[in-house]
Amino acid sequence: MFKLKKYTCILIWVFAATVAKAQQSAPPITLKELLNRVNKNSPALITDSAAILIRQAQAAETRDNWLPNLKLNYQADIGTSNNSIGPYFGFGIIPSSTSGVHNTNVTTAASTNLGIAALDWEVYNFGAYRAANKVANADITVEQNQYAESKYQLQAYTIGNYLQLLRLQDFLGIQYRNIQRNQEIMRSIRSLAKSGVKAGVDTSIAEAELSKARLNYIELDNQFKQVQLQLSAVSGVPYQSIAPDTSVEISLINQPTAYLFPADTANHPIINFYRSVYQNSLQKEDLVKKQYNPKISLEAATWARGSSISPSDQYNSLSTGYGFQRSNYLVGLGISYNLFDLRRRQLKLRTQKASTDYAEKNLLEQKELLAVSANQADVEMQTALNRLQEIPNQLRAANASYRQQLSLYRNGLSNIVDLDAALNILYRAETDYMQAKYDYSNALFQKAITENQVNTILNLLK
Repeated sequence: MFKLKKYTCILIWVFAATVAKAQQSAPPITLKELLNRVNKNSPALITDSAAILIRQAQAAETRDNWLPNLKLNYQADIGTSNNSIGPYFGFGIIPSSTSGVHNTNVTTAASTNLGIAALDWEVYNFGAYRAANKVANADITVEQNQYAESKYQLQAYTIGNYLQLLRLQDFLGIQYRNIQRNQEIMRSIRSLAKSGVKAGVDTSIAEAELSKARLNYIELDNQFKQVQLQLSAVSGVPYQSIAPDTSVEISLINQPTAYLFPADTANHPIINFYRSVYQNSLQKEDLVKKQYNPKISLEAATWARGSSISPSDQYNSLSTGYGFQRSNYLVGLGISYNLFDLRRRQLKLRTQKASTDYAEKNLLEQKELLAVSANQADVEMQTALNRLQEIPNQLRAANASYRQQLSLYRNGLSNIVDLDAALNILYRAETDYMQAKYDYSNALFQKAITENQVNTILNLLK
């Protein structure tokens, strides 16, 4: 009996502390507010947004590929000047001499200087520049749509965990009431045991049930905190501050037409992403076709040079070679084309077309998966509605049965086994009702997520 009183006091103290802690906790955070925090603070979204900046920088780099090459060169040299008649292939850096051929090998040093400004500009390549820019812009679109898809997936993850948090909070409330009922039974047993009406075995059974209820509460509290930590990781909100708004489920249940909304598949983030990947692949096909086209180039150069060797082949002082004595310019328009690029384009285009076909099949697959998910969501929605209509009958009957059994037990007209059975039936009925509310809210949000109408549901909440 002393042990029973000890356990009872400990239990009262634990739950008094729990209630006090709950009263001091932060106010509930709404689902809409939590989603806004996730959109601003999620590490995954911050990373994806940085990837968009990379694609934009790459697109700016691609747009500047049309810029010409304008090279400025200057050199001053000292050396001999002997030429030999005969052709050669240039490789590496080959020193050049532009004087005539001497009858003998001259070892006298000469000084020269040379300044060159050369322009090389691929002015037209039959659409290759434009195709490259389109691919770069398509890359940006893909990255932006991937960001939107990540945001969509994270939204679904946050909603799922938030509803799970609501479910666990309801479950904790049920478990708390179950503990209170077990305490009530223990008080009745103790009162009857004092008068000698009930045997001591009832006390042991009640203690075991109470301990089991307390252990269940501890486990549920741990699960609750784990979900809080998961939401904290994606939102940046301290997990202790993430308390769900308990009015969400009732608000949705009280609006029987909440699930009647049209599907928005035209702007669905998943479809948009896979569509942009497909369009990007088509743009790459066009680039492959055009990047092997002929290239028209503008070439221009002007140069000036001086030499210590006079026009009459006299070797003067080295200092006379460091001033410009002759200047020239040259302007030309050229076209170049590699005939073997026909084969290269054919092979590369075949590879790119295979990638385009793969992207198109992925797009069609995602459309079909969304259609199947929408049908599944409709079935789950209808099942959840039917369950909600029936659950209240079970809950009323179970509650009435428990109160009757408790009254009979207190009057010595029932036993602990029947009372525990009635208690378990009530516990199961409350759990079923909690699960029915969760299933309804979850089915409604799953339908909204699948059909891209989450904001429609969020606007129904306060």
